[in-house]
Amino acid sequence: MDYIKSKVRDVIDFPTKGVVFKDLTTVFKDPKALHIIGDELAALYKDKGVTKVVGIESRGFIGGSILAYEIGAGFVPARKPGKLPADTIRMEYAKEYGTDVIEIHRDAIGPDDIVVLHDDVLATGGTMAAAYKLVASLKPKKIYVNFIIELSMLGGRAALPADVDVTSLITY
Repeated sequence: MDYIKSKVRDVIDFPTKGVVFKDLTTVFKDPKALHIIGDELAALYKDKGVTKVVGIESRGFIGGSILAYEIGAGFVPARKPGKLPADTIRMEYAKEYGTDVIEIHRDAIGPDDIVVLHDDVLATGGTMAAAYKLVASLKPKKIYVNFIIELSMLGGRAALPADVDVTSLITY
């Protein structure tokens, strides 16, 4: 994971003053880093019977799609309002810089599904907590939660239920 860490770019004062943003676009553009991420994510979930990977807009689409492909699961986008064409369910939530809404198609997850929720970074946990509640409302068999980077000093895991299996490839 040292190679991946070496490719993460710190952006000072983004999106607001005082924030050091962990930018993964520099990781995603590096072919070796992208392959490492795919291999590491697949190793975590290849034997867990995962049927769907839910990627959170927008950077979660990248790792989530790679993971779904690598383990032979379907991919479900969790999107901002108005971006999905069919019947959706939604969850409003507070995040670091204000409030937001996330939606998925109502028919995206079923009771026989085993789901991995994936996003690029775990910060305060608001986005993932909303996505978790959204997916849990569809009553899948099991939900796993995964991130490429976790900013542990922000305590984002506390926003998720204590019994949820949460993994991160890199922790700061």
